[in-house]
Amino acid sequence: MSLFINYPSWISPYVIKGLPIRWYAVMYVFAFATAYILFMGLLKEKENRDIKKESAEDLFIYCVIGLLIGARLGSCLFYDDALYYFSHPWLIFWPFRNGEFVGLPGMSYHGGVIGAIVAGLIYTKVKKISFLRFADLITSAIPFAYTWGRLGNFINGELYGRVTTSRMGMVFPTAERFSTTHQWVRSVADTVGIVYSPGDYVNLPRWPSQLFEAFFEGIVLGIIIWFVVRKIKKKRNMADGTILASYLMGYGLIRFILEYFRQPDSDIGYVIGHSSNIYLFESVLNISKGQVFCLLMVIGGLALLLCVNLIAKRNRKYDKRKN
Repeated sequence: MSLFINYPSWISPYVIKGLPIRWYAVMYVFAFATAYILFMGLLKEKENRDIKKESAEDLFIYCVIGLLIGARLGSCLFYDDALYYFSHPWLIFWPFRNGEFVGLPGMSYHGGVIGAIVAGLIYTKVKKISFLRFADLITSAIPFAYTWGRLGNFINGELYGRVTTSRMGMVFPTAERFSTTHQWVRSVADTVGIVYSPGDYVNLPRWPSQLFEAFFEGIVLGIIIWFVVRKIKKKRNMADGTILASYLMGYGLIRFILEYFRQPDSDIGYVIGHSSNIYLFESVLNISKGQVFCLLMVIGGLALLLCVNLIAKRNRKYDKRKN
């Protein structure tokens, strides 16, 4: 009896067979549309009616462009062969490889965050409007939009998790196969009921980490930001930047935990830790590069939260004394 789930055979990464349009690209469209609709909806709230729709739309476009540029550059610099792209910079945004359309083959979430923030800072500086106020509005909508991206990863059958013997484990058809000459491979295969012959290469079940991320980093974090953090900010009259800081901390913490289910990049492995087996969870002390970036997000978010609210508190005291 098989103690795992087979990846649904009816799922195809292509929207229409024979055409180079992937569901992953369509999910980006859904994500941006979701963020835009929610963002525009926030402008209808009483406290935001003074914001010009044109300025909000322009800022949103700037942030989307910054996100795409940052995500691609982040992938090339943090996860791919940076030296190769330094010597072939025109290939960073070139969507063809060996005569085949591949789109943008690598996108880094953390690079996208940096790109969107930089673009937002530039726009608000030029227009002389509050970056933190707009940042709070946009980040309120981001988690729900982010869910689409992780669903796109699942449809692509990529960014799957580590090997597991859990009944929630799923066999992805494109996943790396392992030789049964390794004892740990035989142990997992025997536990989940995979039949093999000596020397076979077998496809072992993985955590469907893309779905975990879609749910926790997207839906759960989105509910917390939208219905809890925004309410607390209004009730306690907290400073602009509070929601942005909360998002950075919340996403960083959730993603850090979920990285223990997700397989690190094979060419990078762990940046902290001593295990050479990236396919199994063996210790919480084995830290991936993505987890390091998440820790930096948490620290940055906490620092931002303390700074904006301390400054706001000081300004309120100053105003009282002045009056």
